Amino acid sequence: MAALIRIATPADAAAIQAIYAPVVENTIISFETKPPTVAEMEGRIKKTLEFFPYLVCEHTNKVIGYVYATKHRERAAYQWAVDVTAYIHEDFRGKGVGKALYTALNATLAGQGFYHAYAGIALPNTASVGLHESVGFKPLGVYRQVGYKAGAWHDVGWWELTLQPLELPPRPLQPFPDYAKTAGAGAALAKGTALLRL
Repeated sequence: MAALIRIATPADAAAIQAIYAPVVENTIISFETKPPTVAEMEGRIKKTLEFFPYLVCEHTNKVIGYVYATKHRERAAYQWAVDVTAYIHEDFRGKGVGKALYTALNATLAGQGFYHAYAGIALPNTASVGLHESVGFKPLGVYRQVGYKAGAWHDVGWWELTLQPLELPPRPLQPFPDYAKTAGAGAALAKGTALLRL
């Protein structure tokens, strides 16, 4: 298959770091000011996969984009919400890769039992806003001049996606390593892969 969405592994760290480093160095899209090393990225992948999904899009055996989720807040009542992030290689932006990745991620998160996903976007970023709204995210509000980078203060807009209808009480969350073994996980990856037209 020329293109597919799959679960990331620590072996993807170098490819992911290569996508992310220019964003850190050359834009205000990420509020990090120093790119993580490949070893640091490997550690981040491992830590995320302990409970949350971390997915990559692979095209002709090369990672061209990735998406993952992290804990929204520490306190227990927030546990059914996640923050999400996606980055696409500059040569493949605007080709539907982000939408395919988010489709797989959102289905995975719903399967694990999460109800809400939140995305913070440093503004202005028309492409990222368009991507998130294309998969159903709705604008919530803006943190005004919350981050300082590249000699200026920057706003961050927040978007929210309802992953599935709320339940009372909410069902227990399934850690990603357990969910990844289910048929639902395979179906979620296939749902995203089916959207790829590269």
